Amino acid sequence: MVVVCIFLLAACSDFIHPVKSTPEPTEYSFNYWLLQRTYLYEDELPNLAEDGDSVQDLYKTLKDPYTSYIPPSKSETAKQQLSTSVIIGGDIGMRYYNYKDLEHPILISRVFPKAPAGRAGVPRYGNIISANEIELTGERAAITYDSILSYSENVNIRVAYKGDTTLYKLKKETVFAPTVFVDTLYRDSAKGYPGIVFVTIEIFKDSTENLIFGTYGELKDYLDSTTSDKRVRVLDLRGNPGGIVRQCLNVADLFVSKGTLSTRHSHSLTADGGSTHYTTVETAHPGDPGETGNYIILADRTSASCAEIFIAAVTELTDIPFIGTRTYGKGVGQTPYDTYAGGIAKITNFEFFTPKGNSYNQKGIFPKYECNDVIGESCAAQIAKKIYGVKIPKQETVLAKYGTEIKEQTVTELEGGAIIWTNENNFLKAFEESNR
Repeated sequence: MVVVCIFLLAACSDFIHPVKSTPEPTEYSFNYWLLQRTYLYEDELPNLAEDGDSVQDLYKTLKDPYTSYIPPSKSETAKQQLSTSVIIGGDIGMRYYNYKDLEHPILISRVFPKAPAGRAGVPRYGNIISANEIELTGERAAITYDSILSYSENVNIRVAYKGDTTLYKLKKETVFAPTVFVDTLYRDSAKGYPGIVFVTIEIFKDSTENLIFGTYGELKDYLDSTTSDKRVRVLDLRGNPGGIVRQCLNVADLFVSKGTLSTRHSHSLTADGGSTHYTTVETAHPGDPGETGNYIILADRTSASCAEIFIAAVTELTDIPFIGTRTYGKGVGQTPYDTYAGGIAKITNFEFFTPKGNSYNQKGIFPKYECNDVIGESCAAQIAKKIYGVKIPKQETVLAKYGTEIKEQTVTELEGGAIIWTNENNFLKAFEESNR
């Protein structure tokens, strides 16, 4: 009897196989799953290894330079940088030029009105003589000042301005920087020169000095408060790397009364974790303050992505001319997804087209009037004179001395791009379901 049982068990063993358990989801498997369903350039997807350990290596397989992975340790900071203008670590709300040939080389270039420096009345174009009783002179002045600003909660600066020296006692706080700045150049009221208003749009963010409406809110507030100003205004997007798509579309809508602002073709997730292709059309609405008035758009080779969405929409749907140089040519955009382990997958999954249906990706947008001079303000003044008959003085460079010819802020690649945030809460659940 025992022998028979042993025989039967041995015979059955040829037909019994262990049940394979479903592998536990990993950060790698989630990113692989996500790329398969969203990445724009689908011909590259077969090159991805389904199994692996390094998520960074997975993304390096792709040719697209804008698709990237941000690990969990950096994700919160990245989210702030992508959607807000908050200054990480707190700030007093100032920017400066570093003129190394001056005894005290730090010249204040911007003062944020709602930040500590602005509320204290720190003057723009004042020289910072000392910070926390350390004199700021010579080649190391900027390094010393930056160090004090980084490591000190209280920053007391002594500023020389128009023959007076004043001590300002400031305390760092959470600061959302403005993204729209206004300067009037070429003005000499005594001689009948009205000046030209330069409206610099540095980047498109959801939460800025205007916490609720972001860059759009900043610009709309300015336009609403200056409806009686009939001077020519230059919308300066030089160096603007892009930002949040809804922001640049809303800003474009301020100047466009009707028509298709932009069209985008997407490869995207569905609510149940599937994959789909769809087309989105954004349409202008009438009744905004920028629809009347005399405007010029000024941009250059560093104007990219969301800035190009704005330029294409406004120039193809209005009479506002674009001057400067060819733009960067980034006509694709990214969606940031929260990943399985808390990182961010920033994936190129859509392409933009102009109101007339043109692609500008890797081509750029070409100006109506090309500006070859180093100081774009001078070119803008000449175009304003040609198109709108603006009276400008001969001593242009003197009156433009403190204009926008020196870009004050370096914006990292992380902050740029054309970004559409996903609000889908179901895709992580769908991924988990697919692994059961």
